[in-house]
Amino acid sequence: MEKEDIIRFASTLAGVYDNFSQSQENPKDFARIKIIFRPLSWKIFQGPGYYSEQHYDYAPWDPYRQGIHRLTISEDEKFFVIENYGFSNMERLAGAGRNPELLSSLDQTSLKKRCGCAMHFRETSTGCYTGRVEPGKNCLVPRDGQLTYLVSEVKVDRDSWVSRDRGFDPNTDEPKWGSEHGPLKFKRIQDYSALITPEWIQNH
Repeated sequence: MEKEDIIRFASTLAGVYDNFSQSQENPKDFARIKIIFRPLSWKIFQGPGYYSEQHYDYAPWDPYRQGIHRLTISEDEKFFVIENYGFSNMERLAGAGRNPELLSSLDQTSLKKRCGCAMHFRETSTGCYTGRVEPGKNCLVPRDGQLTYLVSEVKVDRDSWVSRDRGFDPNTDEPKWGSEHGPLKFKRIQDYSALITPEWIQNH
């Protein structure tokens, strides 16, 4: 895999996405949500990474999901890997998607890899990438007092982000939570690709 391939994928992820149209067309089934994928300083992982958050449009300072991610490639160089990390000072980082100065409070020593929860992305057509949680049903998520395994699917290109997260019973594979009305459909409203440079991925 060439460095240019990695830069192109990394640039495609970097931005702010909004499902405004979907929420306007079907407000009963879809709340208005924003997803933010902001490139991190190279020094966090000594390589490329991101801070992400998802929040309801009315609560930008109260994200319901936050993540730290490291971008790597598979050993056979066939696909991109977005690793997921938990961290301790989540409240202090809330809003850092739009206010990157808050990322200075990130405690790097608290980063803990969420095993089984990496996303594997492949370029399925030029400039379009499809990602799924790594195989194995090992990304475990507690919900309503029960442990479930996560099935996450994402399709992203320069203009849009389509995603669906669902949780299943580890013993019966019965669906337990997730969108009953299909995937969330976002449009890119802000582009952070200018932050992606060859130096940003220099460890490759």
